[in-house]
Amino acid sequence: MIAFAATTDQNEYLPTGGSRVDAIVTVTATGAGPRSAGADGAAVVLVLDGSGSMQPRKKWTALKKAARAAISQIRDDVPFGVVIGSEEAQVIYPRTAGLAKASNATRAEAIAAVDNERPGGGTAIGRWLLAACDRLAPYERSIRHVILLTDGQDQHETPDELAAAVSACAGVFQCDCRGVGTDWRVDELRSIASALLGTVDIVAEPDDMPADFEAMMRRAMGKQTADVRLRVWTPRGATVSFVKQVSPAVDDLTTKGVAVDDRTSDFPTGAWGDEVREYHVSVAVPPQQVGDEMAAGRVSLIVDGHAVSQSLIKAIWTDDHAASTRLNHRVAHYTGQVELAEAIADGLDARSKGDVATAADRLGRAAQLADASGNSETLRLIKGVVDVVDAPTGTVRLRPKVSAEDEMTLDARSTRTIRLERDS
Repeated sequence: MIAFAATTDQNEYLPTGGSRVDAIVTVTATGAGPRSAGADGAAVVLVLDGSGSMQPRKKWTALKKAARAAISQIRDDVPFGVVIGSEEAQVIYPRTAGLAKASNATRAEAIAAVDNERPGGGTAIGRWLLAACDRLAPYERSIRHVILLTDGQDQHETPDELAAAVSACAGVFQCDCRGVGTDWRVDELRSIASALLGTVDIVAEPDDMPADFEAMMRRAMGKQTADVRLRVWTPRGATVSFVKQVSPAVDDLTTKGVAVDDRTSDFPTGAWGDEVREYHVSVAVPPQQVGDEMAAGRVSLIVDGHAVSQSLIKAIWTDDHAASTRLNHRVAHYTGQVELAEAIADGLDARSKGDVATAADRLGRAAQLADASGNSETLRLIKGVVDVVDAPTGTVRLRPKVSAEDEMTLDARSTRTIRLERDS
């Protein structure tokens, strides 16, 4: 039985006239062990790009190996299926309605079905997602998951059609998106992954696909609790400014909030296994007099409809400058990590538009933030796009030529954060 615990960190002291209260909520899930499938188990669908751009032998061979690696990780009795996508979506396994229960026999049949396919046609990702949604919809009591791979852009449907498809899938399943090569759009897959509470990443080399797919499916099989929400209550006069996941990656949940009543909203966090995630909750409150104190908010962790923890976000007004300006180290760390992701996005956007000065300024700030927070992996990726002259001061030089792979890898992984350990 998986167990959840939540802790809240903040500096509750506000200066005279202060109206913003920030807190970091750390949620820890432990105790996930082996689990059999069933009514409350898992259900998964692989959605694989079968368009004409996948025709090169190396790419298509790698896709088949990746499918084989992922399918081999599906636990016995877990319902699963495989969709091959072009300008239309084809469920190649099972050929019958619904999903097949995983076994040695059905896993072998699914692998054979993928091996027998040949790529061709266009790309309409929304239709692929809807096909997966149709197969997963009946499994309401299961943790439903999709792994999507594409090597191209969504060219055979309109942006509105894709958005409508994603909206129809929201709440039905989570979706991890992977782009292979460099002809796909990071923003396109990120919007899908964010809306469907999943992840996005680049698989620059086809040979890396099998290991990545195996790891994704293994993580999906480790999820044991589907319905976990942050419930945020604010008193009269106070409002939620935003709720963001800040670890292990930045994802803004604010617009995903669902009102419980006029002062309470639930923010979905997706399925959980053994893991730790952290959330930044920011509340706007009406300024009070020095010495006044109020409950600025209350954060509850709701698991399968039941509150398993609860903590208050406080606000105390003071004229003690040292107290009101002291940054809580966790709030400061994750505020910096969010700024890091924003600086990278701004810098890459400016670079694409030929705005050299802004690109250098924003990517320099990103290098400075990555260095200061110890985010060495992001700093390494930044160095693939600019020459870092001095990271502590954010001094960089733009490179005249940058590989598409390096630029897209930085973009895709820009929202990953480094976790601040509890004893830091």
